[in-house]
Amino acid sequence: MTDYIDQQGFRANVGIVLMRDGGELFLGGRRDGRGWQFPQGGVRRHELTEDALFRELHEEIGLERTDVELVASTGRWLRYRLPRQFVRRRSTPLCIGQKQRWFLLRMVGDESRLRFDTTTDPEFDSGRWVDYWSPVREVIYFKRGVYARALQELGEQAFAAGPPPRPDWWSDELLCTHDDDRVRPRRRRGRRSPAVDVAPPTGNGASDDEVTHEPAAPARDA
Repeated sequence: MTDYIDQQGFRANVGIVLMRDGGELFLGGRRDGRGWQFPQGGVRRHELTEDALFRELHEEIGLERTDVELVASTGRWLRYRLPRQFVRRRSTPLCIGQKQRWFLLRMVGDESRLRFDTTTDPEFDSGRWVDYWSPVREVIYFKRGVYARALQELGEQAFAAGPPPRPDWWSDELLCTHDDDRVRPRRRRGRRSPAVDVAPPTGNGASDDEVTHEPAAPARDA
């Protein structure tokens, strides 16, 4: 089954922030050698974002629903555009980036449950635990703004005093809202296009949380 790409060319995606006792976060080492990142993956047509979350959790790092506790989620899609060299110009429909719903999970199962071989084409071949803000600096450059905004929003929900103190290298520019977060559907001549980019509440009725508006198209994670 293929993932959903909307009218603007953004692939619907879920991002997973896994936290263990002590507040450290899990980063996976990409099998293709392209650095470290949070688990993430595409949302399929007609799939609830929370169902995509737990499917990707198992596919990428081997965990089940019973291994984690859902702590927080972002209230809307957060977007990033792919740099020109990562855009597959001959793909149809064209995918120019990702729009993501982020979830913060607390590890309640044993860490020995983590594994990277549940699919024939695993994303990761290693993993490590890092300080709360470290993923912003370690992820590939074009995802840093989304990581910063996701961790800020999730931290505000998860911690009574707000997210952990920011490190010395931090820049508040990371939290600036990009134009990509305010994308609106294209209008067609002669009639108005319905809004398709609504971030619905997580896990409620399927009619509110399904990805249903566009034909699906395959796209590889970047």
